[in-house]
Amino acid sequence: MNTVTPIAPDTNADVMKALLGRQRASFLREGPPSIDTRIDRIDRVIALLVDHKDAIAAALSEDFGSRSVEASLLLDVFTCVGSLKYAKAHLAEWLKPEQHEALFPDAVAEVVYQPKGVVGILSPWNFPYQLALAPLAGILAAGNRAMIKPSEVTPASAALMADLIAGAFDETEIAVVQGGPATGTAFTSLAFDHLIFTGGTAIAHHVMRAAAENLTPLTLELGGKSPVIVGRSADLADAARRVMTVKTLNAGQICLAPDHVYVPEESVEAFAGHAVAAVGAMYPALKENPDYTSIVNARHHARVQGLIDDARAKGARIVEINPAAENFSQQAAHRMPPTLILDPTEEMRVLQEEIFGPVLPVLPYRDIADVIDRINARPRPLALYYFSQDQQEEARVLDNTTSGGVTVNDCMSHVTAEGLPFGGVGHSGMGAYHGKFGFLAFAHPRAVYHQSKMVEAEYMMRPPYGEAMRGFLAAAICKSSK
Repeated sequence: MNTVTPIAPDTNADVMKALLGRQRASFLREGPPSIDTRIDRIDRVIALLVDHKDAIAAALSEDFGSRSVEASLLLDVFTCVGSLKYAKAHLAEWLKPEQHEALFPDAVAEVVYQPKGVVGILSPWNFPYQLALAPLAGILAAGNRAMIKPSEVTPASAALMADLIAGAFDETEIAVVQGGPATGTAFTSLAFDHLIFTGGTAIAHHVMRAAAENLTPLTLELGGKSPVIVGRSADLADAARRVMTVKTLNAGQICLAPDHVYVPEESVEAFAGHAVAAVGAMYPALKENPDYTSIVNARHHARVQGLIDDARAKGARIVEINPAAENFSQQAAHRMPPTLILDPTEEMRVLQEEIFGPVLPVLPYRDIADVIDRINARPRPLALYYFSQDQQEEARVLDNTTSGGVTVNDCMSHVTAEGLPFGGVGHSGMGAYHGKFGFLAFAHPRAVYHQSKMVEAEYMMRPPYGEAMRGFLAAAICKSSK
């Protein structure tokens, strides 16, 4: 019989405030950590993930009802280890002061990167380890301490994370606090030196309001409705296969998942056929397939099913991709067959709300200009995916749309390049991390200026001003850059 981990009781707001106080006091007492200390902390997170990868995958499967072990190891362990190793390899380079031009030739103007202090991490349930521990790459590289509040939707993963972190770190270095929404609300109200939140846009409004009370700097990693554009020059079968690969990964419960796809009107039926074939090749059966992940719980299953039911009631054609014709009405988990929504209209909820499940609306188009207009009429997405061999059209699409990131001729691949920034824009987020961008997000760029020994450096701003100053200003305030 499978055990179910209960949601941990809420952590008292005063307890969290006291913990933050201990972390900040330790940070101030010890000062900026050495490179060796930062690397040691990064290494301990890597070891934690590597040594306990099987337990992590088991906890994730318990939380989801069924989750692919390989997907968990790939998306929640491998990705974190990769981010941490990248930061470790580049840390010495990132920490070097940056030299800048000064007004006088013997003055020294430089930027020195300081740790901010204590960073709060409020992480979601869809990738409980990746989105809680991968930010530590930049946070620890920058020399900070961290407090993590994992999602209560995945309690087994949260409990294991708390135990593993407590076994590898002193609470003044990294600590995990558990609890439900009340704990999350109190967590966002703490006076962190930086706060990173990954989750839904609706919750982000509350997080931002709470952080504003303390003027806490924010990184918001949200989601939204990331569109796919299939150009007329694209390989239709290849595009359908790549879209459905990511749409079914983690059962579509990914902030970067393709949300809807624009297909030339004459190719909609062919695209749907290729999508059905692609799913059948990956998942000959679904209901008991260990490679196919369940929707995380009954509430989220009902929400996604509600989007399908709403679209059906409003006239859409529903294509349920169920290769083995299985009955999903009775099952231990909450698996849901991948589903295409054909002939969708704007009043359908599936085109208004973030789907976060294995449901894909397919929208026909005649002209690429119309697609660009429709994308620009919506809030800016976290990602845009474009399939085409037409470089001129590609430039037109990329130049005339805005998104957090772009992958051309695939989905989600841009996030695998550790050196690229990962983040949204507008409703899909604020700020970015990964690679050096994570280090910069969690470090303070401090300006340090060593004044020139030239006599002019001291006297140029001191009155009384005379002809020399007036001559200098007349020569300096001009349109020429010389």
